[in-house]
Amino acid sequence: MPQLTKSRQKHYLLNASVIVAALGYFVDIYDLVLFSIVRIPSLRDLGVTDQTQLLEQGVMLLNMQMIGMLIGGVAWGVLGDKRGRLSVLFGSIFLYSVANLMNGFVTTIPMYAFLRLIAGIGLAGELGAGITLVSEVLPKEKRGYGTMAVATIGISGAILAGFIGEYFGWRTAYFIGGGLGLLLLFLRVGVYESGMFDNLKKTQSVTRGNFLSLFTNLSRFWKYLKCILIGLPIWYVVGILITFSPEFGIALGMQETVSAAKAVSFCYLGLTFGDFASGYLSQRFKSRRYIVVAFLGLTAFFVAVYLLGSAFSLNAFYTLCVALGFASGYWAVFVTIAAEQFGTNIRATVTTTVPNFVRGAVVPLTLSFSYLKDGIGLVPGALILGVLSLALALVAILSLEETYAKDLDYTEPI
Repeated sequence: MPQLTKSRQKHYLLNASVIVAALGYFVDIYDLVLFSIVRIPSLRDLGVTDQTQLLEQGVMLLNMQMIGMLIGGVAWGVLGDKRGRLSVLFGSIFLYSVANLMNGFVTTIPMYAFLRLIAGIGLAGELGAGITLVSEVLPKEKRGYGTMAVATIGISGAILAGFIGEYFGWRTAYFIGGGLGLLLLFLRVGVYESGMFDNLKKTQSVTRGNFLSLFTNLSRFWKYLKCILIGLPIWYVVGILITFSPEFGIALGMQETVSAAKAVSFCYLGLTFGDFASGYLSQRFKSRRYIVVAFLGLTAFFVAVYLLGSAFSLNAFYTLCVALGFASGYWAVFVTIAAEQFGTNIRATVTTTVPNFVRGAVVPLTLSFSYLKDGIGLVPGALILGVLSLALALVAILSLEETYAKDLDYTEPI
């Protein structure tokens, strides 16, 4: 009998939904971070050579991608609760794959900006749909392992993006990302819809996918906002400290030039191990909250080392990128918390919009960063944003309920 139980658990954790969601997120992350890696060479190839313009145009294009993710997050989330998790999972993969193939053909900055917007819309749907599906098909005591697998495998896509971006042309890098996504669509056979969602569809009296319902109830709104704030430090690290690492290298007095591609790759190497560690520890200690608090503490420590240090060697700087990635690698637990906080009828809406609003927070973060660096300097400006992000995340996680092994088969009264 024990052997049968072990076999069943193994089957649960390695089912087709987990595998496809993980591989989809792998391609999602590859495409998501690719622009940060090829930002400078692609802009130079398109005629932008001035150092100030490289930064400003880079911020603009990154913001276009993130605005697309905000739009797509809402659209895909609502569709996930109205039409199903699978339709969003594969629809988003198709859209971001085609958009990234087209990115390889751009010849002007406006064309580049438009396609980053479309790619952002496509990239917005895969993670939320995948995490929602995995959370609903796995046993409640084991779902943390499933979401850990999705995040850990998915985050490692950035390592491939770093390698491709460093050693291949930027157009080729976009072609590879788009091609990988289209190949992934062949794996959709054998993936089945969530039983919870199928049962919910039979209940005509329950409202599904009502995005506005998250704002019409004060308690529900605060819970939703807290879920978003928990993830803010992750994208502060990735969107500010790592994306603009070449500029920080200069400001910190480094003698050697920092490669954005290598900085991203090393950061995501740390994120891969961090996501595995945080997901495993949340299962081992049966707590989502306390693990997030511990990782926020680690993030604060390494942000301080990064911004208050000076004249790092190149190897020391890249090692610090790994450490920052590991410390902020609680993405798996963060998205799992969002999925576990809300009922089945708006779960996909929440789980899709929350990570995209966190990613989209890069827009106000980068705008604030640009304003602060002009007023008080690059490093002090980044330090202020870091303290604010970490403080908000800490308050948010400490005021949310613990959701480990929570039964998710319920609906929200709307």
